[in-house]
Amino acid sequence: MKVIGITGGIGSGKSTVTAMIRDLGIPVIDADEISRKLSQKGGRVWQAIFDCFGPDYFLPDGTLDRKALANLVFADGDKREMLNRITHPLIKQEVLERIGEIREKGLDRIVFVDVPLLFESGWDEMVDETWVVTVPESIQIERLIKRDGYTMSQAMQRIKSQMSLEEKCRRADIVIDNSLSLEHTREQVLRQLDQKVQEDR
Repeated sequence: MKVIGITGGIGSGKSTVTAMIRDLGIPVIDADEISRKLSQKGGRVWQAIFDCFGPDYFLPDGTLDRKALANLVFADGDKREMLNRITHPLIKQEVLERIGEIREKGLDRIVFVDVPLLFESGWDEMVDETWVVTVPESIQIERLIKRDGYTMSQAMQRIKSQMSLEEKCRRADIVIDNSLSLEHTREQVLRQLDQKVQEDR
């Protein structure tokens, strides 16, 4: 079974591409979804954040105040590094367990792992191949402002907190250009997946 890591920059449309992959019946393990699950009250990530950052970043009912935490870590690189250091091992452990479960079933020849910080966290070492979904920075900014209501400053802060898309594309095995139509993106995904099937024959 081939494990493919898929990543991109914030606002690059990675979720659009992974939805296309899921529609084809190929499993996608979503690191963000796992993070949200483990960040629920009492979860392992929830506990790690509480122990490290204290109660100021939690709402009165005990749930994580994601907005307050995001404002902190995107404004302070050291705090962001601290958050990644305490949460990434917990998320990675769950990702590896899910890969193991899929491998044991023996039904799938390919599994994708969707990780926003694939290269930044060094997780590219645990996959067989890497895909990057890319768009020009101007499109990233436009999407973040329109989709998330960020100011220009907030959008740039989040983009600059990640490795540049240019560098990610240099490191990737496959680059998916998501700057044109959905059909153009889908054609690239299908072409690459068809090639994987041919390689396995």
